[in-house]
Formats: sequence, structure tokens, C-alpha cells
Amino acid sequence: MRTLQRVFAACLAVVAVGCGTESSEPEAPSLRTQVAEVVSPNGRNLNGRNLNGRNLNNGELGSMLVSVAYAGATSASGKSLTNVRLQGSAFVGLDGPNPVTGMGFNGARFVGKLGDGSTLPVRVDSITQGSGGDSDLWSYQVSYQGSDGSWNSVCQDANGGALSAIAVAGRWNYLQGVAGGGEKIEDATAFTFACEGAAIAKCMHFGYKPWATVNGQSLAGHHQACTRMVRADFCGDGASHTTDGQWVNLYDGVGVQTDTESWSTEAEWNEAGARCFTSETRAHAPVTCSGFNPIPDCGSTSHFQSGTRLISESPYGVSGL
Repeated sequence: MRTLQRVFAACLAVVAVGCGTESSEPEAPSLRTQVAEVVSPNGRNLNGRNLNGRNLNNGELGSMLVSVAYAGATSASGKSLTNVRLQGSAFVGLDGPNPVTGMGFNGARFVGKLGDGSTLPVRVDSITQGSGGDSDLWSYQVSYQGSDGSWNSVCQDANGGALSAIAVAGRWNYLQGVAGGGEKIEDATAFTFACEGAAIAKCMHFGYKPWATVNGQSLAGHHQACTRMVRADFCGDGASHTTDGQWVNLYDGVGVQTDTESWSTEAEWNEAGARCFTSETRAHAPVTCSGFNPIPDCGSTSHFQSGTRLISESPYGVSGL
């Protein structure tokens, strides 16, 4: 799969015909498939921008919505909801003895947790169910209540405009450059509102829905490997080694995405980061990972049988195009 990284945010997850690039740039490869941007203005982040609209970095983690609790949910009318959980990306639960599903969570409120451990109210403002092959992708407009009582969008673009989110079970470690950074935490008590335009949501649009299976094989590992790949988290410590406006070709061994290019191997990926990588990366500079022990013959598709989830290819050398 060729993933277009030069398109604007408005072209997210749509066929990119008509989403132009600057004429001064090298001509983009022809598009044969539906594409979704990998590196938008907030593409290096694991899950969008934090609550005050700035890019995530370690100093700003305290004000980022890092997870949302199932417990404490209430309906739009203020009734307590119990046994709340996700089936795919759709909420289900109980209002007393009565089941509540899907659109029934419009107006629901949850308890969100910030990076500093504090909590705040989170509200579902609208719900849209996907269609066709993405009917299991439910999108939510979500807002949080600030200390002044006002409600503001959890997910925002570079200009502060509201973006939707996909609900996904579990939570992530948003630290960067440390052990455990970028890791998914399988927490049965919490879920994540994955902002459109950032890695967690992008990878679901690529077809790696963590609740889905292909020929009996769970795609949860492929999804996590994809979040590492999107952000060029070669070292598996949460640190990104890419810049906005890059190209990458992505494929796997289960048939969700296929190899469409004859580009140079960039890296092999699993849930923990890169298993190996070459000099042909989006970093455009040498990448060094402490204690890294790469597997040999990087880019061999036989490695899909021994732990590699994804292979990425790049048209770039270390100095770029």
C-alpha cells in the first residue's frame, strides 16, 4: 500500500485524487489504491494534539487526555450506565435493565484521565457509524469540560478546528524516548478516543482494526506495529524519527495491505518497534537505538512467519529526494 504523506489534512482517509502537492516538489508516484495520510501536521503524535492544541511532547503530557474510564459513565439524561464496554468501536452498556448500544450513547458523559493523573468530564456530542467495509468504525465528536465550565473539542486540527475520534479499547503510554514509550496497555477498565489524523486512528483506516481478525489471526499486533511505523518509532521508545510530508509504502503478510512499489526497504516492524531498519528511512539522517540488535536480511518477506507484522519501504536515501 502506498500511503500518501504530502496531502493536506482535509484529504484524510479519502481517495487522494485532487489533493494536490506543491509544483516545486518531485512528482508523486501514481495512485493505484485508496490512500490515507500518514504524516499530517500532527502525524508524528501517537494520538493527536493535547487539550490545549499544542503538539504532544514530554513537557505537555500532563494536559493530554490519555485515557477514558468505562466506570462512571452517564447517559444524556444523567442516568448511570453500567457494564459499559466497547464492541469494536461501538459502545454497549445498560441503563438499569435496558440495553444501550450505538447511537444510544449520543450525549453520554465519561470520566477522562489526563497525563498528570487528574480527571475531567468528557462528553459525546455526536456519533457517526461508518459504512461498507468500515461499518465497524464509529466516529465520535467528543468534548471536555474545562475548569471554567466551557466545553471544548478533545481532538483539534492545527487551527483549533474540531476533529472526530474513534473509540478503541485499552490505552497507550505517550512518553517519548523512554522504555515503554509508545506501548499499548491492555487495560480492561479504560479506552482511548483516538483522534483522526494521528497514528492510532490512521492505522485503523489502513485496515488494522485491533478487534478484527483475518483468517483467524487477530490484527491487534498489526495495529500496534502500525502505530510504531507511522511515527517512525524505530527504537520502540515512543520517539518519532520522521518529519511532516513524507512517503512510505506499507505491506503485511496477512493480505490487508499489499506491496505496490519497488522502493527500498526501510524497516520491519512488530509491536515493540523496528526489528531492523536500513539507511533508506524517513529520518533522512542516521538513526541509532541503544542496545538495538537487528535481525539480518532486513525486508525479507519470510520474516512474516517469524514475528514481523509489517514491512515499510521508502523512496528516500539518508539525504532525501
